[in-house]
Amino acid sequence: MIELQSLGEELVTLAPDRLQRIDLTDELRDAIRTAQDMRRHDDARRRQLQYIGRLMREVDVEPIRLSLSAVRGDSASEIAQLHRLEKLRDELLADEQVLFRLASETPGIDLQHLRSLRRAALLEQAQGKAPRRYREIFQFLKTIDPAKRSVTRDDPHAE
Repeated sequence: MIELQSLGEELVTLAPDRLQRIDLTDELRDAIRTAQDMRRHDDARRRQLQYIGRLMREVDVEPIRLSLSAVRGDSASEIAQLHRLEKLRDELLADEQVLFRLASETPGIDLQHLRSLRRAALLEQAQGKAPRRYREIFQFLKTIDPAKRSVTRDDPHAE
């Protein structure tokens, strides 16, 4: 019971967008939102966390644990995937040919948007501005099909 309550507390600390990625019952999701809205850490919040723990007794928590682990980025494959995306982003900024390779390997990619993000990121770097577009490129690459994310400069003919 205490383990379920601590798992519920961990769910309460998640950002709303990350919480959306986890499959929860509507009642449990509402209870978590209520606890997130409670700013003071007092008895009312403690009781709400106990209520969340009680609701979690009625659901299978293993999928929640796995989803929470993936959202936190605990899995090695998730971390490796993020590193591949970072490398791809750096390659994209260093060489414009990566754009065309991505376009040929990922049908439906918005090449014009990616090209404008690349130009803006390079301009930000040159001017010493905050890396806003640099981060946007990473988010854009995350939306690409997972099978296409592992493209590297070492293998220009990756399928």
